[in-house]
Amino acid sequence: MKAGKSTLVNALIGRRVAPTAAGECTRVVTRFRYGPADRVDVVTRDDQRHSLPLDDDGMVPARLGVPATRIAYVDVTLTNDRLRTLTVVDTPGLSSTDTASSDRAAQVVGDAPFDEHIDADSAAEVAAAEAVVYVFTQAVRADDVHALDAFHDASARLAAGPINALGVLAKVDTLTGGADDPWPVALPLARQQAGLLARTVGDVVPLAGLLAETAGAGRLTRADRDALAQLAALPADDLQLLLASVDLFRTLPAPVPAERRERLLGRLDLYGIGFACAQLTTDPRLGTGELERRLLTASGLPRLQQSLDRSFGWRADAIKAGWALTRLERLAGHTADPRLRTTVRDALEDVLRDPAYHRLRLLDAAQRAASGAVRLPADRESELIRLATSDDPRHILDLPDAGEKELIAAAARWRAYAVDGAGPAQARIAHIAHRGLQLLAQEVRTRCAT
Repeated sequence: MKAGKSTLVNALIGRRVAPTAAGECTRVVTRFRYGPADRVDVVTRDDQRHSLPLDDDGMVPARLGVPATRIAYVDVTLTNDRLRTLTVVDTPGLSSTDTASSDRAAQVVGDAPFDEHIDADSAAEVAAAEAVVYVFTQAVRADDVHALDAFHDASARLAAGPINALGVLAKVDTLTGGADDPWPVALPLARQQAGLLARTVGDVVPLAGLLAETAGAGRLTRADRDALAQLAALPADDLQLLLASVDLFRTLPAPVPAERRERLLGRLDLYGIGFACAQLTTDPRLGTGELERRLLTASGLPRLQQSLDRSFGWRADAIKAGWALTRLERLAGHTADPRLRTTVRDALEDVLRDPAYHRLRLLDAAQRAASGAVRLPADRESELIRLATSDDPRHILDLPDAGEKELIAAAARWRAYAVDGAGPAQARIAHIAHRGLQLLAQEVRTRCAT
């Protein structure tokens, strides 16, 4: 939602295709999805499509040929395997200095999906969102929290919240001066921000976005590696001075031409350059591919990808099913026919009574607890969230040898809580957790039998 979004999109896709400099493309909603050919379609508010080729660098062109106010969204299809199971939607930044862009982004996340004040294209984007990655830099402010709350209100019940929203603290390489290691600052700051946003995102992951984009998209060349090796061969004091600031890196005498130094800054910034030089000092024969792999690890992108897989990946089907059922429920609420409304809601209840769909109830219950809508004791809230997001008894119960017996005991504790000491809302959630643990115990028994 702020600076660094397009850089993150490129890193996740593994290809530099989203423009990162301010321009027409950063002022409109852009979808990135898999397709049989690379192409760009500018979709206007009257549903007309204007096709464009990618530019000479393989990126979405800087000029779209249509005024931004007329654009509903930009539809980018890529022959990229990472997009086979994922569609990424990049929105204009909230709190942008460009008022029109901010307003357009706020429309995308600011109203209920069927609110009469939201235009059709924005409503479609909100209604289709199944999870959100919120990108911010430095410390979160009150408007950041408000933006996430707005997205949660505008999305399907299971779409955005502590269960299905993730924060990314971007540009962590700028937290410290020069080429200093930012992680001793970035990790505690991310934990602090996760605490502040505990009711809105499940976690906050720090990321050196530029480094992630360069390494993730394979943009480091052999010539770049050789230039870094030349810098790494400098006396330690000279290299330290060179990396003290961007101005010094550009102006001090060095064995690497100014043009190449500027290129390195644009791909790695000072932290990445310093890290690469340290790796090459230790191992001067390090190849381009291995150096790029180490830079990728240093960027924090692998950890972010693991968090995304853990948070969204394995329960993607449940998220989609929950989104669909929620939309049906909302549509039923808008019908003027009370019999139709009752029929749809009864049908939804029948679906949710099926054990196969109980995970939807668990996700919904965990969402309510994690967002603070229903208050639970801290230990019960944590266990409920683990139950909704995992099928590993050891992780759910935080016991190294947990199995069927321990799951049944945990189910009994939830049932006891439901009848003794819980209010009506807490009791409903407790019954859902009780049934979820029982179903998992049955599943574990079946696994052991086979």
